[in-house]
Amino acid sequence: MLEVRALAELGTFVAVAPVLSRVLPRGVGRTVLVLPGFLGDDTSTKLLRVLLRSLGHDAVGWGLGRNIGPTDEILDGLVHLLDDLDEKNGPIDLVGWSLGGLFAREVARASPAAIRQVITLGSPFQSVGEQDSKVSAAFRSFRAFHSDRVMKSRIPSWAREPIPVPATSIYTRGDGIVRWDHCLNRDFPHTENVEVRGSHCGLGHNPAAIVVVADRLAQPDSQWQPFKPPAALRSLFPGAEVYDSSRHAA
Repeated sequence: MLEVRALAELGTFVAVAPVLSRVLPRGVGRTVLVLPGFLGDDTSTKLLRVLLRSLGHDAVGWGLGRNIGPTDEILDGLVHLLDDLDEKNGPIDLVGWSLGGLFAREVARASPAAIRQVITLGSPFQSVGEQDSKVSAAFRSFRAFHSDRVMKSRIPSWAREPIPVPATSIYTRGDGIVRWDHCLNRDFPHTENVEVRGSHCGLGHNPAAIVVVADRLAQPDSQWQPFKPPAALRSLFPGAEVYDSSRHAA
């Protein structure tokens, strides 16, 4: 069922991509680093990056192969990649799908001066520190690669300070892989949660999610404002959920 929904979203994306590339707001050539989800690689984000490049963004993949979690190779590779991109192009935008979004958030927490904003797609960052009975099988698999020194896994992310850059979380209640409420930002001036209809495996090419990503990336520096759906597309966005800490209480 998950694969069927994702394929349907992919088909819709392919059909509407030419229209989206003409009507969505354009960028000014800033670098956008797109991070794949758990067990995904740059192939999984290629369509998204192609569309973003058609909108004037310098969208790049991470070039680190399959995302199997925070191995030394991936962590070191991310550090070197970020240093290289920041040195060449200045602060960059980060778009992370699922586990890629967890990496994006922690990179921004560690190096906020190098990051303009973080956009996550179905990333269960509130799962960090939850009991295993409350989290998905996919996230438990991710934890198999964790060590105590990585990403402060012993400290729940909701108990830490928010990341010091604008953060947009795109989520779907029909996720099917992770709990949607684990994908919600706490309510701060530069955070937001945007709900779309779709599946976890299809978020990287979900047309509504793409509308949000393009809108966020096109914002001028230091002029971040919450996402407001275009009037003609308002039906694609069910609403925004406010983070409820009681859902994550012990």
